[in-house]
Amino acid sequence: MRFLWLTVVLYTVCNLVLAEQIYLTHAGGTFSRSSREPKYQIEFHSEESPFHPDDDQESMVMPNKNGENYLCFLPKVEKAKSEMPLTQLNVSSMIVETEKRVKLKTPDELLEALKGLCFVRQEGWWSYELCYQQKLRQFHMEDEKEKVVQEFILGVYDEEATAAFNQNLSDISTLKDPRSKDASQRYHAHQYTNGTICDLTNEPRETEVRFVCSEPRAMISSITELSTCKYALTVHSPVLCKHP
Repeated sequence: MRFLWLTVVLYTVCNLVLAEQIYLTHAGGTFSRSSREPKYQIEFHSEESPFHPDDDQESMVMPNKNGENYLCFLPKVEKAKSEMPLTQLNVSSMIVETEKRVKLKTPDELLEALKGLCFVRQEGWWSYELCYQQKLRQFHMEDEKEKVVQEFILGVYDEEATAAFNQNLSDISTLKDPRSKDASQRYHAHQYTNGTICDLTNEPRETEVRFVCSEPRAMISSITELSTCKYALTVHSPVLCKHP
């Protein structure tokens, strides 16, 4: 392969040399673009009189339109060590911006899917009916007449008590993965107060309704009397599984 030694003194980086269309005026002279002022100074050196590059120059083989190769020496362009590739930078920026724009729904926003729904569970003599954000009742119905013969209200949804409770509650029940081994301990609670007066305490019955992530459908899974006329009712709800 025949080489001519070529020194290029540039005012810009090498890839602009390839991108710009330049025209030769005369050997050892000046390249110009269109009718503008000269932009590149080109010096040709023969094999008999080779060019000796400086330490701040690097070599590159460039062919002309006839396929003849020239060994060119160009100024070195140092890349910033801390800079990441443009593509990676754009992707990273996109991810950050996307995370800013996407706001995760709160447990209460996810549970809005239960509005207008009621759930019933029977345990022996008693049946329990929870109407979401309305009331929880305990009742007994005669099978033959399908008539309620005994009923107690275990609580009416209390928005203020619910907000105060969740504000003071540790976020462990909602921030950790509800599908972990101890998923039953992770829940989002609503407070139901001002129920039927309890004969033993002379105070209104009240219930803490605990919503937990569970597939495949929403249902009352259990009810427990924590203390006299104070209850905890657990509701399985798949919509909460969408919360991280």
